[in-house]
Amino acid sequence: MTALDRPGRGIALRLLSGVLFAGMAVCVKALSAAVPTGQIVFYRSAFALLPLAVFLWWRGELPGGLRTRRPVGHLLRSAFGAAAMFTSFSAIARLPLAEAILISHLSPVFTALAAVAVLSERLTVWRVLGLVLGLSGVLALVWPDLGSGADTSRLLGYGLGIATAALTAAALLMVRSLARTENPGAIAIYFVVVSMTGGLLTLPLGWAPTEPATLALLVLAGLFGGAAHIAMTLAFRYAEASRLAPFEYVALIWAALADLLLFGTPLGPSFLLALPLVLLGAASAAAERDVPRPEQDAGPRLRKP
Repeated sequence: MTALDRPGRGIALRLLSGVLFAGMAVCVKALSAAVPTGQIVFYRSAFALLPLAVFLWWRGELPGGLRTRRPVGHLLRSAFGAAAMFTSFSAIARLPLAEAILISHLSPVFTALAAVAVLSERLTVWRVLGLVLGLSGVLALVWPDLGSGADTSRLLGYGLGIATAALTAAALLMVRSLARTENPGAIAIYFVVVSMTGGLLTLPLGWAPTEPATLALLVLAGLFGGAAHIAMTLAFRYAEASRLAPFEYVALIWAALADLLLFGTPLGPSFLLALPLVLLGAASAAAERDVPRPEQDAGPRLRKP
């Protein structure tokens, strides 16, 4: 039995990665009122490095697997991913957790459209439909906050969420390119190092004191993030991307529960209206790319940053 013949194990690992990513997002949300975003990014990246390094050492990919022939490619991918982390954490600070995560699910739509512009892939009806549905969902989410009494912080959060989806799409295109020649472990490690450096550069802007409770949440955010990346990587060893794709959206359940039980934020009618539109848009944009075509080579699948 090959690795990809164990879909049950792959699905379990994909669900576990969703729980771990949700745990990371909860930590970020809890910290966001008192801790600057750059400080959160630094600790999240620094402590994610620990489980990632142990995992790569266990697989025999450390340090040999970190050799690269494309340092500029790694720098670009990591810069896009680090910028996406900054905008994502800033959006989480301004929006309910479920809304911030929902908007991030626009990334498959932007990835499909960017592939048309950058990689000269075909513009299909599925990709156009994905864009229309996804943007309709965002409009449904934002509409109640438009007008004379608009909450500027929430509107900024929506904008940051859309920026996160676009930056994530750019990072995924770079991952697609790098994965043809580079070790996945190298892609992950260099991203974490660049993100950590980006967070550290914000130190002159002022960091919050790391009281024991604050430090614990910062460390947990990093450990959850690193462990989630490992679980996702292993999931794709045991099941195909198309089989795992539906389980990516289960993470929204954990975000909604966290909003309700931990942060006392109910799900509004605009979120319930936007939810199916955004998810259908993401599914539409991704489904067309999952259908193999004779003229395509069997290139590596995309992975989240």
